[in-house]
Amino acid sequence: MTLYHPSIEMLTDYAAGSLPLAHSLCVSAHLEHCRECQQQVRKLEMVGSHLFDQAVTDHHHLNSLKESLLKKLTQAESKQDEEVLQATIEPKTTEEKFWDNYKIPNSLRQFISNSYEELNWMRLSPSFKIATLHNEKGGAQIALTRVKAGSHMPHHAHTGEEITLVLEGAFSDESGVYRKGDFISRDASHKHKPIVTKDAECICLTVLDAPIEFTGWLARLLNPIIRRYHPYSGA
Repeated sequence: MTLYHPSIEMLTDYAAGSLPLAHSLCVSAHLEHCRECQQQVRKLEMVGSHLFDQAVTDHHHLNSLKESLLKKLTQAESKQDEEVLQATIEPKTTEEKFWDNYKIPNSLRQFISNSYEELNWMRLSPSFKIATLHNEKGGAQIALTRVKAGSHMPHHAHTGEEITLVLEGAFSDESGVYRKGDFISRDASHKHKPIVTKDAECICLTVLDAPIEFTGWLARLLNPIIRRYHPYSGA
């Protein structure tokens, strides 16, 4: 069961097509795991379509469109919640059950053809590897992290916003436990030390607006490498 989701503001921007591409990629991958957010996006798209049909070209109305959308969504939410809870999930085919072990999200197929193994993984420690999928010039970095079962990432701080989507396995930090499909957003004020559960390795999709900064006395040696491979111009 997915417990951590994108904010309603982020889902609204996603439905409206105004969310940055890197963040949209994470939301798309999350939607493949989360029926609740699928329903939410569908409601947002329907409400948005209705508002656009009624809207005039007046600039003032366009500026207030997002505020009106959120207000209408709140009014409609109580009516739709029961339908969401009663919705049934279609049974999976044998092939889908097999690929669930290491199923690559459809939104990542543009970067990964067949398997995570085909990526160019860079080992930062005996238990921690990273593979860069895409760098936006002067912007965000889209990457995968891979940590062995029972291991942890070094304690680190964020120098910008970080979005993490758990693709395989699970990990915990000071704020909670995160499992497959969970969507976690951190800002520059957050510091943590993710620890992977002992039953399986953990693979996560991450979007970093700016490079993370390791704080441990030994792990700090990795900071120049992390900054070197991040496209953020201010690093």
